Order: sequence, then C-alpha cells, then structure tokens
Amino acid sequence: MNDLKANILIVDDEERIRRLLRMYLEKEGFSIEEAEDGETALSLALDNDYDLVLLDLMLPGMDGIEVCTKLRQAKATPVIMLTAKGEEANRVQGFEVGADDYVVKPFSPREVIYRVKAILRRSSATAYLAKDTINTSNNIVFPNLLIEHDAHRVTAGGQEVALTPKEYELLHYLASSPDKVFSREDLLKDVWNYEFFGDLRTVDTHVKRLREKLNKVSAEAASMITTVWGVGYKLEVPK
Repeated sequence: MNDLKANILIVDDEERIRRLLRMYLEKEGFSIEEAEDGETALSLALDNDYDLVLLDLMLPGMDGIEVCTKLRQAKATPVIMLTAKGEEANRVQGFEVGADDYVVKPFSPREVIYRVKAILRRSSATAYLAKDTINTSNNIVFPNLLIEHDAHRVTAGGQEVALTPKEYELLHYLASSPDKVFSREDLLKDVWNYEFFGDLRTVDTHVKRLREKLNKVSAEAASMITTVWGVGYKLEVPK
C-alpha cells in the first residue's frame, strides 16, 4: 500500500491539528495535502483522486457535512470524519451523508493511523491492487450481481458499480448470508463496528443509497435488497 504512496487530504481549520496529522501520516509513508476550509477541500477533492479524506466536521463556511454531501454526489472517495466530543447527532448525520468512519477529538494519532489503514485496506479506491490476483472462491455470484471480494468490485447487470467502502461492506455482508434477515442493530454493530447511540437511520440511509446505485444499472439487482418490515433487511435470491 505505502509503496504506492496513498494520497490523503487533511481538512481542518486548526493548523496545529493539520500539522500533527501530517507528521504522523507522512511518517507512515503517505502523501499529504491540506485544506483549512470546506470550499477549498471540496474543490481539491473533486479535482484530484485522493485515496482518503480526513474531514473535520466543524469548518468555517461550508461544514464537513456539506462537503461530504457534495463530494458523494460525484465520487466514492473514502471519508473519515473528525468530530469533537458531544457531537453525536452530527456524527450520525455524517454517516447518513456517506462518511465511512469517524475519529473523536482529542484523538490518539495511533488510532487515526489504524483507522486510515483499515479504510484503505478495504477501499474500492485501491481495488486495482488485487485485480490481477482475484481468488474466485472469494467471489459471490448471483444472476444479476457479482461481488469480487479481493478486488472490492461490484458488477450489476454487467456494469461496474462505484460504491463507497461502507456501501460495499453492507452489500457484501448481506450477500454473504443470502435470504437471512438482519436487524438494523445487527448491521450497525457488524458493519459499522459501533454499538452507538442507537440511531438506526444510518443503516436506512445506506440501504437507500445502495439500492439507488444498483438500480441505475440493474433494477433486478436493486430489488434483491429487501426490507423486512419491523425487523430489518435481507438480500433475497431470485427463485
């Protein structure tokens, strides 16, 4: 991973935090760019293909939620939100607009590096690393849906679908146990790895976005993700 120097954009209005993050991430071999406000961050993120964006929630002008919302309309770049304690509601909103993870300030640089590496490992942005060595036993194949796990690549109706890391994980998790019903609580715990403040809209929003992306290329694939009212969701295999 680091041989290819993953490019990371750090967005925070505090220079001291940007400097700290840059120091630790460059030490790990990453290539770093910085932005101190939302407008600059969005412009940079749209014009460049970053492997990951570390995005502060509270920014002057355009805040992190708006940046993430607008970025998601155009790209699937992984996003880790930086949030302060006591911003739980905003954090949930961050997940709803497509953030993949979050780190709470004050943070340990070691935790940030761990989360950055975890996201990059499973990110669709680095799918090309595994394309030549796909182990077919890790593929999940349905009539209208192909999930190549080693490459983190999803094809529906014969067309590749660009998913964020979290959207991919959600789809892969459901597809790994077809026809099994998962509650929203199960999905929050197992896909997001958080048993946090019980806001289940995070799951609903990601399911909605996942269906919309699949539906653009294959209505059949999108219809496989079914809602089990009062319980949760499942991936239903066409009979």
